[in-house]
Amino acid sequence: MQTWDVPDLLLRGAALEAGWSDDELQREVGRGQLARLRPGAYLPVDQPPDPAGRHRRLVAATLAALRRPAVVSHQSAAVLHGLPLWGVRLDRVHVTRRPPASAHVGRHLHCHVARLPDDDVVLVGGVAVTSPLRTVLDLARSLPFEPAVVLLDAALHEHVVGPTELEQGVAGLGRAPGTRAATRAVRFADARSDSVGESRSRVVLHRVGLGPSTLQLEVRTPRGALVGRSDFGWEKEGVLGEFDGRVKYGRLLRPGQSPGDAVFEEKRREDALRDEGWGVVRWTWDELVPGVLGPRVRRALERGRRRPG
Repeated sequence: MQTWDVPDLLLRGAALEAGWSDDELQREVGRGQLARLRPGAYLPVDQPPDPAGRHRRLVAATLAALRRPAVVSHQSAAVLHGLPLWGVRLDRVHVTRRPPASAHVGRHLHCHVARLPDDDVVLVGGVAVTSPLRTVLDLARSLPFEPAVVLLDAALHEHVVGPTELEQGVAGLGRAPGTRAATRAVRFADARSDSVGESRSRVVLHRVGLGPSTLQLEVRTPRGALVGRSDFGWEKEGVLGEFDGRVKYGRLLRPGQSPGDAVFEEKRREDALRDEGWGVVRWTWDELVPGVLGPRVRRALERGRRRPG
């Protein structure tokens, strides 16, 4: 059995040792003071964690209930490594056991069986977890293209894995199931994407045949002063693309600066970019679909081609 300390996770065994009874636990659930995470595991309802935080607690509760050791893997390992996931279910804990174990999919646990060299296992908080490289390769083989790119971009951007080891890792998969899908995703991955929204935008743009010529394009004045940097650039058409995730304004706040100030400053930055002769096209989360983003960017590129000079 593997476990680690999660302060707001209440396990039935620990609760009984502390003097609780099963009836008391049930009453707290009925009163809305506790939420059942899985059989024998509870969370306070006044501080609901984010999906990744909830999954970390589910991992802790599930490992505490295992009768045989296993290595946390796949999306559960990605969560423990702090990697962002999009379009990935987090309702089950994923673990891997070496042969001759049996694969199993239950309500809260998905047990994979695979060869697992010692180099592919690391400790995170004292818990055995597949290494970052093994984790992203496992998911690149099993996830659809877009979620796989989101994960790989983040792993490269955060230097969790390096481009060379990633390329060598996917080359070493041989004929393992999902290798072709993993190879395609790895070739498309780009460390310059620095958010889930930017990674998803790249996938959609390439899907509609409007892939940008570059990412994180710096715009400078004729004297070389930096005006700003844009998420996407179509240099031939003189168009900049910006994924507007809204939350990024919170990341950009300086001490004492309000969100309104940040939005105003962003507007001034965009005006300065236009003054340098660039067109700007923006989109939001709701517009990250081919039928919306494609026509919007296409119109911007057509306007760029018509601009004089």
